[in-house]
Amino acid sequence: MDERYSRQILFPGIGEEGQANLLKSRVLLVGCGALGAAHAESLARAGVGFLRIIDRDFVEFSNLQRQALFTEEDAEDRIPKAIAAKNRLSAVNSTIEIDARVNDVNNSNIEELVADVDLVIDGTDNFQVRYLINDACVKLNKPWIYGAAVSSYGTSMTIIPGETPCLRCIFEEVPAAGTSPTCETAGVIQPIINSISAIQVTEAIKLLTLKRDELHGSLLQIDIWRSDWRSIKLSKPNIGCATCDKKHFEFLKAEAVDLVSSLCGRNSIQIQPQESSPLDLNALEKRLAPLGKTTVNEFLLRLAVDDFELTVFRDARAIIQGTDDPVVAKSLYSKYIGN
Repeated sequence: MDERYSRQILFPGIGEEGQANLLKSRVLLVGCGALGAAHAESLARAGVGFLRIIDRDFVEFSNLQRQALFTEEDAEDRIPKAIAAKNRLSAVNSTIEIDARVNDVNNSNIEELVADVDLVIDGTDNFQVRYLINDACVKLNKPWIYGAAVSSYGTSMTIIPGETPCLRCIFEEVPAAGTSPTCETAGVIQPIINSISAIQVTEAIKLLTLKRDELHGSLLQIDIWRSDWRSIKLSKPNIGCATCDKKHFEFLKAEAVDLVSSLCGRNSIQIQPQESSPLDLNALEKRLAPLGKTTVNEFLLRLAVDDFELTVFRDARAIIQGTDDPVVAKSLYSKYIGN
């Protein structure tokens, strides 16, 4: 076995058998921002054999304070986070397989993303997506690990369908927009990212090495600034839970798709066409160049025009910066990209 894992194998909780299990494990990371980037690096270094990383966004300079996989060059070139993560992790551990996908996670793709992995780890900043993950994982009987961090506090819990409460058992309704703090409104410090990621990754390693009896079995809450740790013990799934008891997977239904979504705190709107064909970004750049300042790479095109910036991906998804009004964003998309 690769010498790189020798110290990890010495740890009695893993050993050679556990390391062999890690090497053949398959994990989906949903989101590759602060938490997701930390998860990805830890799991790659630990020797998880297959990592699927999906993220819809690109690297910005404001990410570099806490998103440890990325560099100034990634931000300068607006490299998609999933691609930047793969580039870095391939240099860290070239023996594992990394499936990087620059996509939005929605009900059209979540089941395909989850179907062939052993475990899903939450690295998102979006409760709507978490409920979507919860639906898919309960439906397909896949364990997943919820985690969130903002300001100096964070929370995590490990969800095993049929054995533990699911996300909806604990948080029955999606929090209303604007009621939860975000990194953009409350800030965030790196230590809470590292702390929550360490908990999530440790739980992942326990699951992948078949040490389920050592899972913490709690909803953990941490305020790293105040050195306050709380643990709420979890029991069985809730009788009557819409998701894990009644098997009502409403977030997987087509009508639940939100094709226009606000990127909280960023004065930006994402637009996801319901049906689209892959874009020829170079051809689009030639068409848009007379209208404003354009830059293009193999993953995305940027158009700066008036007070707006449109970032267009190959799947025809776009992020419109400079407005939080969906009507304005859709108008700009239609004007410059098409219907």
